[in-house]
Amino acid sequence: MLTFYNEHHAQHAGRFAFVRGELAPCPEQPERASLVLKECERRGLGRIVTPQGVPLVSLERVHSPRYLHFLRTAWSEWIALDPANAARDAFPTAWPLRPVAGDIEPESFDARFGLYAMDNATPLTAGTWLAAKTGADCAVNAAHALRMGERGSFALTRPPGHHAGADFFGGGCFLNNAALAAQHLLDDGLARVAILDLGHHHGNGTQAIFYGRSDVLVVSLHADPRSSYPWYTGHAHETGVGAGLGYTMNLPLAPGLGGADWFAALETACVKLAMFRAEALVVSLGAPAFGAAPDARFRLQGGDFLRIGERIAHLGLPVVFILEGGDAVPELGMQVVNVLEGFETAAE
Repeated sequence: MLTFYNEHHAQHAGRFAFVRGELAPCPEQPERASLVLKECERRGLGRIVTPQGVPLVSLERVHSPRYLHFLRTAWSEWIALDPANAARDAFPTAWPLRPVAGDIEPESFDARFGLYAMDNATPLTAGTWLAAKTGADCAVNAAHALRMGERGSFALTRPPGHHAGADFFGGGCFLNNAALAAQHLLDDGLARVAILDLGHHHGNGTQAIFYGRSDVLVVSLHADPRSSYPWYTGHAHETGVGAGLGYTMNLPLAPGLGGADWFAALETACVKLAMFRAEALVVSLGAPAFGAAPDARFRLQGGDFLRIGERIAHLGLPVVFILEGGDAVPELGMQVVNVLEGFETAAE
């Protein structure tokens, strides 16, 4: 497995997030990527390399130019408001009720911040752009590796990406790495690409980007949004619009679902993927949860993650795996690398 590692990921390290009116430690921490990297190295999964930088125009294939401009300049503007802001994470203070009438971007930094923000639990820091851009580089490089003959590749990066839309950030995500990987594969000559999103939360940003398109199939297994973030999308009846009708599949699952039921949902997803006849697959790899505790998100054990990788391999497609969210628990590295190792073993 060829791994592209974001050596700048720790430049984005939010201090806090707003949770029910209080400041709480930010859950999306650099330790997450470090845990996975250590496990990759311990098992000798394969070569770990740094990505080549990709031009900004590659990001504009997925994200709007003015949104990218905002992300690149936001920290400088935050500091310009007050030099003391250098010691604070940046958060929005106002949001429009979308859709916004007209297409005029406000001059006020606070107003633009809210225009592009999905929540106030995603801090923007001095190193956010560098970390997110290098993560995008990892994703595009990992996609290109498939075109160079790799059966599987891995973008080991953070911050994650599947909550980021064409012109909004949230859920700890700023640039949508999975969407960028899929778009690169299309731009590089493929006609049909699929995205399989595995994790606890629905990848609302990925769905929004491809919702009206038929060249990318988006299939997602996630906790029922009636009781889990991002709350407003990810229901089973959301199947696409226009040319994209039928090219989105959501499989919302009950909290605490056991392994047998979770794998039944995965099998439904794999049948849909096989029917689409994609030429390549992008896997948004969150760690669904660990353990058999009644309050576990999805009650999967260590060996279950090997099975996930094996089932993906049996689709017979070249695959880009992209690290998404997951708690920074000691088991995280094992969970993620088990998926990769299961794929590698079954793909041989």
